[in-house]
Amino acid sequence: MKRRILTEGHEAFRLTVRTFLAQQVEPYYAQWERDGIVSREAWRAAGQGLLGTAVPQEYGGGGEPDFRYAVVLAEEFTRAGAPGLAIGLHNDIVGPYPTSLATPEQKRRRLPGFCTGETITAIAMTGSGAGSDLQGIRTAAQDKDDHWLPNGSKTFISNGILADLVVVARTTPEGGAHGLSPLVVERGMAGFERGRNPDKIGQKAQDTAELFFHDVRVPKENLLGELNGAFAHLTAHLAQERMAIAVAGITAAEHLLELTTAYVDERTAFGRPLAKLQHIRFEIAEMATECAVTRAFLDRCIEEHTAGELDAVHASMAKWWATELQKRVADRCLLLHGGYGYTNEYPVAKAFTDGRTQTIYGGTTEIMKEIIGRSPLN
Repeated sequence: MKRRILTEGHEAFRLTVRTFLAQQVEPYYAQWERDGIVSREAWRAAGQGLLGTAVPQEYGGGGEPDFRYAVVLAEEFTRAGAPGLAIGLHNDIVGPYPTSLATPEQKRRRLPGFCTGETITAIAMTGSGAGSDLQGIRTAAQDKDDHWLPNGSKTFISNGILADLVVVARTTPEGGAHGLSPLVVERGMAGFERGRNPDKIGQKAQDTAELFFHDVRVPKENLLGELNGAFAHLTAHLAQERMAIAVAGITAAEHLLELTTAYVDERTAFGRPLAKLQHIRFEIAEMATECAVTRAFLDRCIEEHTAGELDAVHASMAKWWATELQKRVADRCLLLHGGYGYTNEYPVAKAFTDGRTQTIYGGTTEIMKEIIGRSPLN
Protein backbone atom coordinates (compact mmCIF):
# COMPACT_ATOMS: atom_id res chain seq x y z
CA MET A 1 0.00 0.00 0.00
CA LYS A 2 1.21 3.47 -0.83
CA ARG A 3 2.06 5.61 2.18
CA ARG A 4 0.40 9.01 2.18
CA ILE A 5 1.77 10.70 5.28
CA LEU A 6 5.10 11.88 3.87
CA THR A 7 5.67 14.81 1.51
CA GLU A 8 8.37 15.49 -1.06
CA GLY A 9 10.19 17.46 1.62
CA HIS A 10 10.33 14.42 3.88
CA GLU A 11 11.59 12.22 1.06
CA ALA A 12 14.27 14.78 0.18
CA PHE A 13 15.36 14.68 3.81
CA ARG A 14 15.50 10.87 3.55
CA LEU A 15 18.12 11.19 0.81
CA THR A 16 20.16 13.49 3.06
CA VAL A 17 19.99 10.92 5.87
CA ARG A 18 21.02 8.10 3.55
CA THR A 19 24.00 10.08 2.31
CA PHE A 20 25.05 10.80 5.89
CA LEU A 21 24.78 7.12 6.82
CA ALA A 22 26.78 6.03 3.79
CA GLN A 23 29.56 8.55 4.37
CA GLN A 24 29.72 9.10 8.12
CA VAL A 25 28.33 5.96 9.77
CA GLU A 26 28.52 2.73 7.79
CA PRO A 27 32.31 2.82 7.13
CA TYR A 28 33.01 3.18 10.87
CA TYR A 29 30.20 1.28 12.54
CA ALA A 30 32.00 -2.04 13.00
CA GLN A 31 34.80 -0.23 14.83
CA TRP A 32 32.32 1.63 17.02
CA GLU A 33 30.78 -1.71 18.00
CA ARG A 34 34.20 -3.02 18.96
CA ASP A 35 34.87 0.18 20.94
CA GLY A 36 31.44 0.15 22.59
CA ILE A 37 30.92 3.80 21.69
CA VAL A 38 30.56 6.04 18.63
CA SER A 39 32.96 8.87 17.88
CA ARG A 40 32.27 12.48 18.77
CA GLU A 41 33.24 13.33 15.20
CA ALA A 42 30.11 11.50 14.02
CA TRP A 43 27.98 13.68 16.28
CA ARG A 44 29.60 16.82 14.89
CA ALA A 45 29.00 15.55 11.35
CA ALA A 46 25.35 14.95 12.24
CA GLY A 47 25.24 18.57 13.33
CA GLN A 48 25.30 19.57 9.67
CA GLY A 49 21.53 19.17 9.37
CA LEU A 50 20.35 16.13 11.33
CA LEU A 51 20.42 17.49 14.88
CA GLY A 52 17.92 19.90 16.37
CA THR A 53 15.50 19.67 13.47
CA ALA A 54 12.70 20.94 15.76
CA VAL A 55 14.80 23.66 17.42
CA PRO A 56 13.99 27.23 16.32
CA GLN A 57 16.32 28.57 13.64
CA GLU A 58 17.44 31.47 15.83
CA TYR A 59 19.27 28.92 17.99
CA GLY A 60 20.81 27.07 15.05
CA GLY A 61 18.12 24.44 14.55
CA GLY A 62 16.02 23.40 11.62
CA GLY A 63 12.93 25.21 12.85
CA GLU A 64 10.75 22.29 11.77
CA PRO A 65 8.84 20.62 14.64
CA ASP A 66 7.13 18.20 12.25
CA PHE A 67 7.56 14.74 13.85
CA ARG A 68 7.65 13.12 10.42
CA TYR A 69 11.27 14.21 10.02
CA ALA A 70 12.03 12.19 13.14
CA VAL A 71 10.16 9.29 11.54
CA VAL A 72 12.42 9.44 8.48
CA LEU A 73 15.53 9.46 10.69
CA ALA A 74 14.31 6.49 12.71
CA GLU A 75 13.45 4.52 9.58
CA GLU A 76 16.76 5.08 7.86
CA PHE A 77 18.93 4.42 10.92
CA THR A 78 16.97 1.23 11.57
CA ARG A 79 17.39 -0.03 8.01
CA ALA A 80 21.10 0.72 8.24
CA GLY A 81 21.36 -1.28 11.48
CA ALA A 82 22.98 1.68 13.24
CA PRO A 83 21.22 2.32 16.58
CA GLY A 84 24.46 3.31 18.31
CA LEU A 85 24.36 6.90 17.13
CA ALA A 86 21.31 7.82 19.21
CA ILE A 87 20.18 10.91 17.31
CA GLY A 88 16.52 10.13 18.02
CA LEU A 89 17.16 10.20 21.76
CA HIS A 90 18.99 13.52 21.46
CA ASN A 91 16.43 15.16 19.14
CA ASP A 92 13.09 13.75 20.17
CA ILE A 93 13.39 12.68 23.79
CA VAL A 94 15.82 15.17 25.34
CA GLY A 95 15.24 17.97 22.82
CA PRO A 96 11.73 18.98 23.94
CA TYR A 97 13.00 19.89 27.43
CA PRO A 98 15.42 22.70 26.53
CA THR A 99 13.24 23.71 23.59
CA SER A 100 9.92 24.00 25.41
CA LEU A 101 10.83 24.47 29.10
CA ALA A 102 14.00 26.55 29.07
CA THR A 103 14.19 30.29 29.60
CA PRO A 104 15.48 32.45 26.73
CA GLU A 105 18.87 32.65 28.47
CA GLN A 106 19.01 28.86 28.89
CA LYS A 107 18.13 28.40 25.23
CA ARG A 108 20.88 30.77 24.09
CA ARG A 109 23.36 28.89 26.26
CA ARG A 110 22.34 25.30 25.47
CA LEU A 111 20.67 24.99 22.09
CA PRO A 112 23.41 26.06 19.63
CA GLY A 113 25.74 23.29 20.84
CA PHE A 114 22.80 20.88 20.89
CA CYS A 115 22.29 21.55 17.17
CA THR A 116 25.95 21.38 16.10
CA GLY A 117 26.73 18.13 17.92
CA GLU A 118 29.24 19.80 20.22
CA THR A 119 26.86 19.16 23.13
CA ILE A 120 25.59 15.58 23.40
CA THR A 121 22.63 14.98 25.70
CA ALA A 122 21.00 12.22 27.73
CA ILE A 123 18.02 11.91 30.03
CA ALA A 124 18.44 9.96 33.27
CA MET A 125 15.09 8.43 34.14
CA THR A 126 15.80 4.81 35.00
CA GLY A 127 16.98 4.28 38.54
CA SER A 128 18.21 1.06 40.14
CA GLY A 129 15.16 -0.98 41.08
CA ALA A 130 12.65 1.41 39.47
CA GLY A 131 12.79 0.19 35.90
CA SER A 132 9.93 1.64 33.85
CA ASP A 133 8.24 3.16 36.92
CA LEU A 134 8.71 6.93 36.70
CA GLN A 135 7.05 7.44 40.05
CA GLY A 136 9.67 5.15 41.58
CA ILE A 137 12.57 7.48 40.73
CA ARG A 138 14.68 7.75 43.87
CA THR A 139 17.58 10.03 42.96
CA ALA A 140 16.68 13.26 44.77
CA ALA A 141 18.14 16.77 44.90
CA GLN A 142 18.12 18.80 48.08
CA ASP A 143 17.32 22.49 47.94
CA LYS A 144 20.36 24.36 49.28
CA ASP A 145 19.04 27.90 48.72
CA ASP A 146 21.42 28.92 45.94
CA HIS A 147 21.90 25.46 44.38
CA TRP A 148 20.54 21.91 44.17
CA LEU A 149 22.42 18.94 45.61
CA PRO A 150 21.42 15.67 43.88
CA ASN A 151 22.48 12.28 45.23
CA GLY A 152 21.80 8.83 43.86
CA SER A 153 22.41 6.75 40.80
CA LYS A 154 20.91 5.96 37.42
CA THR A 155 21.35 2.92 35.23
CA PHE A 156 20.99 1.96 31.55
CA ILE A 157 21.31 5.60 30.45
CA SER A 158 21.72 5.86 26.67
CA ASN A 159 24.44 8.35 25.61
CA GLY A 160 25.60 8.13 29.23
CA ILE A 161 29.33 8.08 28.52
CA LEU A 162 29.37 10.77 25.84
CA ALA A 163 26.72 13.07 27.29
CA ASP A 164 27.76 16.63 28.13
CA LEU A 165 24.35 17.49 29.58
CA VAL A 166 22.15 15.06 31.50
CA VAL A 167 18.57 15.86 32.46
CA VAL A 168 17.86 14.38 35.90
CA ALA A 169 14.40 14.52 37.46
CA ARG A 170 13.48 14.77 41.15
CA THR A 171 13.73 17.59 43.64
CA THR A 172 12.08 16.00 46.68
CA PRO A 173 12.82 12.68 48.41
CA GLU A 174 9.14 11.73 48.51
CA GLY A 175 7.97 9.14 46.03
CA GLY A 176 5.15 9.38 43.55
CA ALA A 177 4.42 11.91 40.85
CA HIS A 178 5.05 14.97 43.03
CA GLY A 179 8.50 16.46 43.31
CA LEU A 180 9.77 15.72 39.82
CA SER A 181 11.74 18.58 38.27
CA PRO A 182 14.19 18.46 35.34
CA LEU A 183 17.67 19.50 36.48
CA VAL A 184 20.55 19.81 34.01
CA VAL A 185 23.75 18.19 35.26
CA GLU A 186 26.83 19.12 33.23
CA ARG A 187 29.99 17.24 32.35
CA GLY A 188 32.77 18.17 34.74
CA MET A 189 30.60 18.97 37.75
CA ALA A 190 32.27 17.67 40.92
CA GLY A 191 30.56 14.53 42.19
CA PHE A 192 29.08 13.57 38.81
CA GLU A 193 30.65 10.25 37.82
CA ARG A 194 30.09 7.66 35.14
CA GLY A 195 30.21 3.95 35.81
CA ARG A 196 30.67 1.06 33.47
CA ASN A 197 29.37 0.73 29.95
CA PRO A 198 27.64 -2.69 30.29
CA ASP A 199 28.50 -5.52 27.91
CA LYS A 200 25.10 -5.80 26.21
CA ILE A 201 23.98 -8.57 23.88
CA GLY A 202 23.12 -6.02 21.19
CA GLN A 203 23.42 -2.33 20.26
CA LYS A 204 27.11 -2.63 21.08
CA ALA A 205 27.99 0.84 19.76
CA GLN A 206 25.48 2.58 22.04
CA ASP A 207 27.19 3.91 25.19
CA THR A 208 24.70 2.81 27.82
CA ALA A 209 26.10 3.90 31.18
CA GLU A 210 25.58 3.92 34.90
CA LEU A 211 25.59 7.45 36.32
CA PHE A 212 26.37 8.43 39.91
CA PHE A 213 25.61 11.69 41.71
CA HIS A 214 27.46 12.43 44.95
CA ASP A 215 26.58 15.87 46.33
CA VAL A 216 26.71 17.43 42.87
CA ARG A 217 26.39 21.20 43.17
CA VAL A 218 23.86 22.16 40.48
CA PRO A 219 23.11 25.90 40.09
CA LYS A 220 19.51 26.96 40.54
CA GLU A 221 19.50 28.29 36.98
CA ASN A 222 19.90 24.69 35.75
CA LEU A 223 16.27 23.94 36.61
CA LEU A 224 14.12 23.54 33.50
CA GLY A 225 10.52 24.66 33.77
CA GLU A 226 8.47 24.90 36.94
CA LEU A 227 9.58 23.39 40.22
CA ASN A 228 7.86 20.03 40.86
CA GLY A 229 6.08 20.26 37.52
CA ALA A 230 8.02 17.70 35.55
CA PHE A 231 5.74 14.67 35.78
CA ALA A 232 3.29 16.05 33.23
CA HIS A 233 6.18 16.98 30.92
CA LEU A 234 7.80 13.56 31.33
CA THR A 235 4.63 11.67 30.55
CA ALA A 236 3.77 13.95 27.61
CA HIS A 237 7.19 13.51 26.02
CA LEU A 238 7.12 9.77 26.66
CA ALA A 239 4.41 9.49 24.00
CA GLN A 240 6.89 10.84 21.46
CA GLU A 241 9.63 8.51 22.69
CA ARG A 242 7.32 5.53 22.40
CA MET A 243 6.28 6.54 18.91
CA ALA A 244 9.92 6.75 17.83
CA ILE A 245 10.56 3.27 19.24
CA ALA A 246 7.44 1.96 17.51
CA VAL A 247 8.57 3.41 14.17
CA ALA A 248 11.92 1.64 14.56
CA GLY A 249 10.04 -1.54 15.42
CA ILE A 250 7.85 -1.69 12.32
CA THR A 251 10.73 -0.57 10.09
CA ALA A 252 12.97 -3.34 11.44
CA ALA A 253 10.23 -5.92 10.88
CA GLU A 254 9.64 -4.77 7.31
CA HIS A 255 13.37 -4.73 6.54
CA LEU A 256 13.88 -8.22 7.96
CA LEU A 257 10.95 -9.46 5.90
CA GLU A 258 12.52 -8.01 2.73
CA LEU A 259 15.87 -9.66 3.48
CA THR A 260 14.27 -12.99 4.32
CA THR A 261 12.00 -13.00 1.27
CA ALA A 262 15.06 -12.54 -0.94
CA TYR A 263 16.93 -15.25 0.96
CA VAL A 264 14.22 -17.93 0.63
CA ASP A 265 13.89 -17.14 -3.07
CA GLU A 266 17.59 -17.98 -3.54
CA ARG A 267 18.20 -20.71 -0.95
CA THR A 268 17.39 -24.26 -2.05
CA ALA A 269 16.36 -27.32 -0.10
CA PHE A 270 15.17 -30.68 -1.43
CA GLY A 271 16.14 -29.54 -4.91
CA ARG A 272 14.08 -26.38 -5.09
CA PRO A 273 13.99 -22.84 -3.62
CA LEU A 274 12.69 -22.57 -0.08
CA ALA A 275 10.04 -20.14 -1.34
CA LYS A 276 8.42 -23.01 -3.24
CA LEU A 277 7.59 -24.79 0.01
CA GLN A 278 4.06 -24.07 1.23
CA HIS A 279 5.09 -23.69 4.87
CA ILE A 280 7.68 -21.05 3.95
CA ARG A 281 5.17 -19.17 1.80
CA PHE A 282 2.68 -19.18 4.67
CA GLU A 283 5.33 -17.84 7.07
CA ILE A 284 6.11 -14.99 4.67
CA ALA A 285 2.39 -14.33 4.10
CA GLU A 286 1.70 -14.09 7.83
CA MET A 287 4.59 -11.72 8.48
CA ALA A 288 3.74 -9.56 5.46
CA THR A 289 0.14 -9.20 6.62
CA GLU A 290 1.11 -8.36 10.20
CA CYS A 291 3.58 -5.76 8.96
CA ALA A 292 1.05 -4.17 6.61
CA VAL A 293 -1.63 -3.91 9.31
CA THR A 294 0.85 -2.54 11.84
CA ARG A 295 2.23 0.01 9.39
CA ALA A 296 -1.28 1.32 8.71
CA PHE A 297 -1.91 1.80 12.43
CA LEU A 298 1.51 3.39 13.00
CA ASP A 299 1.04 5.85 10.15
CA ARG A 300 -2.32 6.86 11.61
CA CYS A 301 -0.65 7.40 14.99
CA ILE A 302 2.07 9.47 13.32
CA GLU A 303 -0.61 11.67 11.75
CA GLU A 304 -2.29 12.10 15.13
CA HIS A 305 1.00 12.91 16.88
CA THR A 306 2.02 15.38 14.18
CA ALA A 307 -1.30 17.15 14.74
CA GLY A 308 -0.77 17.14 18.52
CA GLU A 309 -3.71 14.79 19.05
CA LEU A 310 -2.12 11.43 19.97
CA ASP A 311 -2.90 10.27 23.50
CA ALA A 312 -0.78 8.12 25.81
CA VAL A 313 -3.02 5.09 25.34
CA HIS A 314 -2.58 4.88 21.58
CA ALA A 315 1.13 5.67 21.83
CA SER A 316 1.42 2.75 24.25
CA MET A 317 -0.55 0.52 21.87
CA ALA A 318 1.80 1.46 19.05
CA LYS A 319 4.90 0.84 21.13
CA TRP A 320 4.02 -2.55 22.49
CA TRP A 321 2.46 -3.91 19.32
CA ALA A 322 5.20 -2.78 16.92
CA THR A 323 8.08 -3.89 19.14
CA GLU A 324 6.53 -7.27 19.92
CA LEU A 325 5.97 -7.72 16.18
CA GLN A 326 9.61 -6.82 15.59
CA LYS A 327 10.66 -9.48 18.10
CA ARG A 328 8.48 -12.16 16.51
CA VAL A 329 9.57 -11.33 12.97
CA ALA A 330 13.25 -11.29 13.95
CA ASP A 331 12.90 -14.73 15.53
CA ARG A 332 11.03 -16.20 12.57
CA CYS A 333 13.35 -14.66 9.99
CA LEU A 334 16.41 -15.96 11.82
CA LEU A 335 14.86 -19.43 11.80
CA LEU A 336 14.13 -19.19 8.06
CA HIS A 337 17.82 -18.44 7.50
CA GLY A 338 18.69 -21.71 9.20
CA GLY A 339 22.19 -22.03 10.60
CA TYR A 340 23.31 -18.98 8.64
CA GLY A 341 20.89 -16.86 10.64
CA TYR A 342 22.94 -17.62 13.73
CA THR A 343 26.10 -16.17 12.22
CA ASN A 344 27.12 -12.52 12.05
CA GLU A 345 27.68 -12.91 8.32
CA TYR A 346 23.99 -12.28 7.81
CA PRO A 347 22.31 -9.07 9.06
CA VAL A 348 19.39 -11.02 10.54
CA ALA A 349 21.62 -12.10 13.46
CA LYS A 350 22.56 -8.54 14.38
CA ALA A 351 18.96 -7.38 13.95
CA PHE A 352 17.87 -10.16 16.31
CA THR A 353 20.16 -9.02 19.14
CA ASP A 354 19.95 -5.27 18.48
CA GLY A 355 16.17 -5.32 18.45
CA ARG A 356 15.61 -7.36 21.60
CA THR A 357 15.73 -4.30 23.85
CA GLN A 358 12.89 -2.62 21.94
CA THR A 359 10.28 -4.29 24.14
CA ILE A 360 12.19 -3.17 27.25
CA TYR A 361 13.31 0.46 27.01
CA GLY A 362 10.89 3.35 26.78
CA GLY A 363 8.59 1.32 29.04
CA THR A 364 8.29 -2.47 28.91
CA THR A 365 5.48 -4.23 27.09
CA GLU A 366 3.88 -4.97 30.47
CA ILE A 367 3.91 -1.27 31.40
CA MET A 368 2.34 -0.41 28.04
CA LYS A 369 -0.45 -2.90 28.67
CA GLU A 370 -0.96 -1.49 32.16
CA ILE A 371 -1.35 2.04 30.73
CA ILE A 372 -3.85 0.80 28.15
CA GLY A 373 -5.76 -1.44 30.54
CA ARG A 374 -6.36 1.18 33.22
CA SER A 375 -7.44 3.92 30.79
CA PRO A 376 -10.86 4.43 29.17
CA LEU A 377 -10.75 3.05 25.63
CA ASN A 378 -12.31 5.03 22.81
